[in-house]
Amino acid sequence: QVQLVESGGGLVQAGGSLSLSCVASGRTFSTLAMGWFRQAPGKEREFVAAISGSGASTFYADSVKGRFTISRDNAKRTVYLQMNSLKPEDTAVYYCAATPAFNIATKKMDYWGKGTLVTVSS
Repeated sequence: QVQLVESGGGLVQAGGSLSLSCVASGRTFSTLAMGWFRQAPGKEREFVAAISGSGASTFYADSVKGRFTISRDNAKRTVYLQMNSLKPEDTAVYYCAATPAFNIATKKMDYWGKGTLVTVSS
């Protein structure tokens, strides 16, 4: 089993920045691909970004490409999501997720955190 705990959510004005963190436990961290997903009120959960176990490969949703950056520190068992140029439409609960085998086509994840709320005011 893998436990994931997110932190860093909050309220920010449009155009501002916010950084999310997710600490993992329960499995060798470098064997896990990590991802961030989000769910806005009344909408389905959607993929935001993912990173391979080594950190060499990253993937982004078109809606956040160029604004968000995913990174990881395997020594700290932590994955980050740096969010810049935030827009009101980025408002959502952001979830950290993990899987031993990430498939960019399916984006299926096996483990999920409880989420952290990001609110972007206009």
